[in-house]
Amino acid sequence: MTEFLVKHFVKDYEDVDKVSVRTAYGVLSSVTGIFCNVILFLAKWMAGFWLHSISVMADAFNNLSDAGSSVIGLVGVKMAGKPADRDHPFGHGRIEYIAALIVSFLVIEVGFTFFKDAVGKIMEPEELKFRTVSVAILLLSVGVKLWMGMFNQRLGRRVNSSVMLATAADAMGDVVTTSATILSLVVFRVTGLNIDGIVGLGVSLVVMWAGIGIARDTLEPLIGKPVDLEEYEKITEFVEAYDGIVGSHDLIVHNYGPGRSMASIHAEVPNDVGIEVSHEIIDRIERDAVKKLGLFLVIHMDPVEMKDEHVLAVKRQVLKILDALDPAVSIHDFRMVDGTDQINLIFDMVLPYEYDHKRQDELRVSLMKLLKIADERYECVITVERSYVGNAKE
Repeated sequence: MTEFLVKHFVKDYEDVDKVSVRTAYGVLSSVTGIFCNVILFLAKWMAGFWLHSISVMADAFNNLSDAGSSVIGLVGVKMAGKPADRDHPFGHGRIEYIAALIVSFLVIEVGFTFFKDAVGKIMEPEELKFRTVSVAILLLSVGVKLWMGMFNQRLGRRVNSSVMLATAADAMGDVVTTSATILSLVVFRVTGLNIDGIVGLGVSLVVMWAGIGIARDTLEPLIGKPVDLEEYEKITEFVEAYDGIVGSHDLIVHNYGPGRSMASIHAEVPNDVGIEVSHEIIDRIERDAVKKLGLFLVIHMDPVEMKDEHVLAVKRQVLKILDALDPAVSIHDFRMVDGTDQINLIFDMVLPYEYDHKRQDELRVSLMKLLKIADERYECVITVERSYVGNAKE
């Protein structure tokens, strides 16, 4: 069914890096969500009305909020697809995150409303009615929501959309809550015990937790998060694959919406190659990054020593001492200014984010002392940096 819908409603569906195609995927997801959730709301509302069940009614209005969320998602996706203009040179892609954030607040609000209703039901229980038709409607709802969860998960992974993946997680949460509602009705049928209020309370908590999860997932790219390891490796391997590039570091990726990113990276080039030659290579990489990665890439060029064995030996010495001192720390941009009475070692040192200023100073002092022991002429000029890569050490 998923492939059928994609092939019939998304033009050029295989070109997922294209903004218009991503927008089409978003529209398909939203329209499908609106249709399915409205049908489920009507069916569950009637079932809850007949059964006098607060948990079924809570589940019904949760579906209605999901339909409203799909409407907001549809508007957000359409607005996010607008091209860049004078006032928004990086496009409007982040509107998709803002729309998802609004959806999360709606989900939390619905959950809180039914939390209050469930507490009232626990304090003053109402008589339940068990009807096979209504239970069958709820079972059908579980099947529909399960399909919607897998549908949005497949689309979300295909176009790398955190919003669709959050929608998929919300749908799977609905599968759990509706299943719990069915359980309360079965328990009442078998034992006569009314646990509707308690189950409704659990449903409301799951709904609110789903809303909080969506908010957390959409706030991360808005606030700014590190590039994930897979993308880091993809970009660095792309840059380092060019002849004339011997290494890279300091990759920073800025996200302006799904599929809209710009990045900067430091590319290491041999210091004995003419600057115009290296500059031409850098220009070619930047042009190719737009075509092949869909990424606006800005490259800073760092000349590094490749032939002077004395400098390379000292660098290896520094790396060996640092590895023994703390393997979690790395260096780059190593330079050496040699002299008779003093040798300046200049480099950048990358530390994990959890290292506070005290540990940072202790590490710097310890490294300088150990290098002094190796050669009392060594003087260090160290610039401390943090990595912008998630779960990776440069």
